[in-house]
Amino acid sequence: MEETSREAVATAVQRVAGMLQRSDQLDKVEQYRRREARKKASVEARLKAAIQSQLDGVRTGLTQLHSALLDVKDIQSSLADVSKDWRQSINTIENLKDVKDAVVQHSQLASAVENLKNIFSVPEIVAETQQLIEHAELLQAHRKLIELECSRDDLMYEQYRMDSRNTSDMNLISIYFEDVQGLSDELAKQLWMVLQRAMVTVRRDPTMVVSVVRIIEREEKIDRRMVDRKKQTGFIPPGRPKWWKEKMFEVLEGTVSTRIESTQAVTREADKMWLVRLLEITRKYVLDDLIVVKNLMVQCFPPHYGTFNSVEMMGHPELHSECDINQLESLLPQDVVDDLLSKYVQTFTSNITGWLRKALETDKKDWQKETEPEADQDGYYQTTLPAIVFQMFEQNLQVAAQIDGDFKEQVLKLCLKQMNTFLIRYREEAVVYKEDHLRDRQLPQCYVQYMIAIINNCQTFKESINSLKRKYSQSSEATDSDAAIERTLNEVAKEGCQFLLDEVFLDLDNHLNELLTRKWLTGSHAVDTICVTVEDYFNDFKKIKKPFNQEMTSEALRRVVVEYIKAVMQKRITFKSAEERKEGAERMIKEANQFMFLFRKLAAGEDTDRLCGAITAIAEVFKLTDPTLLFLEVTTLVSKYPDIREEHIQALLAVRGDASREMRQMIIGTFSENKASYSGVTQPIFKDITVPTITMTTMTTMTSMATAKLLK
Repeated sequence: MEETSREAVATAVQRVAGMLQRSDQLDKVEQYRRREARKKASVEARLKAAIQSQLDGVRTGLTQLHSALLDVKDIQSSLADVSKDWRQSINTIENLKDVKDAVVQHSQLASAVENLKNIFSVPEIVAETQQLIEHAELLQAHRKLIELECSRDDLMYEQYRMDSRNTSDMNLISIYFEDVQGLSDELAKQLWMVLQRAMVTVRRDPTMVVSVVRIIEREEKIDRRMVDRKKQTGFIPPGRPKWWKEKMFEVLEGTVSTRIESTQAVTREADKMWLVRLLEITRKYVLDDLIVVKNLMVQCFPPHYGTFNSVEMMGHPELHSECDINQLESLLPQDVVDDLLSKYVQTFTSNITGWLRKALETDKKDWQKETEPEADQDGYYQTTLPAIVFQMFEQNLQVAAQIDGDFKEQVLKLCLKQMNTFLIRYREEAVVYKEDHLRDRQLPQCYVQYMIAIINNCQTFKESINSLKRKYSQSSEATDSDAAIERTLNEVAKEGCQFLLDEVFLDLDNHLNELLTRKWLTGSHAVDTICVTVEDYFNDFKKIKKPFNQEMTSEALRRVVVEYIKAVMQKRITFKSAEERKEGAERMIKEANQFMFLFRKLAAGEDTDRLCGAITAIAEVFKLTDPTLLFLEVTTLVSKYPDIREEHIQALLAVRGDASREMRQMIIGTFSENKASYSGVTQPIFKDITVPTITMTTMTTMTSMATAKLLK
C-alpha cells in the first residue's frame, strides 16, 4: 500500500512538473486545479458506483452461500435418515416370503370369488346352453360356452400356478366342468352341419353362415391367446387349441367333393354316354354353385379369406372379376389431354381473377354497413370473404384431384399465386378504407369493428391456406408463394392494428398535449382520461384474434410511454423550486403506476414494468434533492435504458431547472466518454424520441461557448 502511495505521489509530481515547465503556465494553475478537481469528482463518483455494485454482489453471494450451506445440512440429515431406514428395512425384506405366499393365495381366492357366480350356476348354464344349441341360436350358445370355459380355465390356471403337481385338485375341477367339453363338441357338430348345407342355407338365411364364421373366428383368437400363454407359463386348458378354422376348411372341401360325387347317377354298364352326361351335370352344378358363391357366399366371409380369388373361373362372364381400369389404355392421346388441361388452366386463371375481384368488392360494401360484422363461435369479428375465397379454391381443387396428382399440385400452386396477388389488393383497399375514414371520422359508423374483422381475416386466411396444403399437396416444402403470402398477411394485420391505434391516439391527442405543463402540475385529469379512453377502445379490441391482439396491446403501451416521455423532452415546463420538482416527480410516479395497472389488466406482456419504469426513472432524476448526486442518478437511468442520448440528458436537466452549468458539463462530458453501445437486446424507448430542434440548438451553442471558454 505504501509503495502504491509513493508511486502515485511520484506520478503526480511528474505530471505537475510537466504542466508547469514554463513561467507563463503558472497563470493557469487555477484552471488546471479546477479541471483536475472535475476529473477527481468524476473518478470518485465512478468508484463509488463500482464499489456499491461490488458490495451488492458480495452481499448477494454471501446470502446464496449461506442458503446453500443450510441446504447441504438438510440434505446430509436426510441422507442419514434414509441410511437408517434402509438398514432397518433389511430384516423386513427377509420376511416378505410369507407375504408373497399370501399374495398367491389371495390371487387364487380372487379368481374363485370372481367366478363364484358361474361356479354355482354351472349346471343351470349348461342346461341353457344345451337348449340354445338345440334351437340353433348359435351365437348365444357360444357366448354361454365361453363363460363356462373361462371360469374353468381361470380356476385351473390359478391351481397350476400354486401347485402344478397337484393333479387331484386339477382333476376335481375337470370333473366339475366335464359337461363343458360335451357342449363344445355339440356346438361344433352344429357348425359343421351348417357348413355342409352352406350352399342351401346361404340362399335362405345367410345370417346363419355369418354366425358360424364369427364363432370360428372367435375361437381362433382364443386358440392363439392360449398358445402364447403356454409359451410363457407352460399351462394350456384342456381341449385347446380347437383348430376349428382348419376343420371348417376340411368340411367345406368335403362338401364340395360330396356334391360332385353325388352327381354320378349312372354307370358305364347302364349307359355308354355316362361320362358325357356326368361331365355336363358336373359343369352345370359347379357353375351354379360358383355363381352362388360369388353373389352370396363371399359376403359371409372376412375379406382376408380370399373366398373368390380363382384365376380363370371357367371363362364364364358371370364369374369374371370387375375390370381394372389401370390396365386400360388412355381414351385420348396425351397431346390432346395436355391441350385440354392447358385450356382449363387458362380459363380457371381468368375466372378466379374475376371471382376474387367480385368477392373483394362485395366485402368492401360490407365495410360501409351501420351494423357490426358477424362474430365466429369464439366471439371474434369476421367477414365472409375468407370462406367465399376458399370455397372457390376447394371446388376447383376437387375437380383437379379427379384428373391426377400432378395436375392437382399445379392448380394448387396457381391458387396460391392468385391468392398472393389478391392479398396485395386487399392490403391496398384496407389503406384506402382508413384514409376515407380520416376525412370524416364519423363515417363509416362501424369503422373500428370492420378494421378488426380485416385483421382477423388474415389469421383465417393463414389457417385456410394451411388446410388446403395439407389436403391437396404431397410436398411439405415451403414455396416462394408461401413466403410472400405470409409476409403480406402479416403486413395487412400489423397495418390494421396500427390504424386502430392511430384512431385511439387521435382521441388522446389533446390530453397528451396537457402532460408536463403548468396545467398538468396544478391538477390536470389528462392521464385519467387517457386510461379510460384506452380501456374503452380495448373492450372492442378484445375481438381481435391472437397473436395480433397481444402485439397490439404491447404496441399501445409503448406508444403511451413514448408520448409521455416526448412531453418531458419538449420542455413544456421548467420546475422553479424543489417543491415543484417533488410534486411533479410524485405525479409522474403516480401516473406511471396508473399506466402499469391498466396495461397489466390488458395483459400487455413482460415489458410492462420496464416501459412504465422509464417514466419512474425520469421522475427520480427530478425528485432528487441534492444536485451533487445528479450524476449518479443519471448514470442509473442510462444503465437501465442504454438507448438514451446526450440531448435527452440535456433536456431532463433543463426541465429540472437547478443544475449548474458546471454540473451539466460534467454530466454530459462523462456521459459522452462512457456511453456504452446500444446492443438492441431490449426494445428501445428513447431511440425514436427526438428533442425539438430549438432546444438542441440552444444547448449545443451553450456547450460550445463553455468549451471555448475553457480552452482559452
